[in-house]
Amino acid sequence: MRIYYHDNQPVSTGVTYYAVYLTQQHIQGDCRLPHDSGKELSPSILTHLGVLYYNFPPSSPTSAASIEELAKARHYANRDEITVSPTAMGDVYEDKIKMFYEEHMHEDEETRYILNGAGLFDVRDLQDQWIRIQVEEGDLLILPTGIYHRFTVNENN
Repeated sequence: MRIYYHDNQPVSTGVTYYAVYLTQQHIQGDCRLPHDSGKELSPSILTHLGVLYYNFPPSSPTSAASIEELAKARHYANRDEITVSPTAMGDVYEDKIKMFYEEHMHEDEETRYILNGAGLFDVRDLQDQWIRIQVEEGDLLILPTGIYHRFTVNENN
């Protein structure tokens, strides 16, 4: 896991996948790019925002039991598993990426466990700035109720 402020800058890749409106700024470009501001952040910022982080390597024989214990302790009733990739999603892939990247929040906490691959979660801090969290295989995030967030895969899809 790596945490830094999102740069909120346009990307001149020659390809515009879609536009995203953040407060007063119009951002164009590929959300899958790093958008690294160069301002690295400590994991304690996530704790301050109520975001919980765990790492359970899928290859570890204890990870499944640890995740089960966590789910039980947090009283999770439902689970789903999705594969976010062009191969798995086919023609709806680009539309799904756009949907996941639209800023939103939930009335319940959201838990995401990365079984393989990598992705980028953005969460808003208390000053309304985007914090980008690079997650990879084994990372598990719990986003609290009411936090604005969005998700995308990285450049490798």
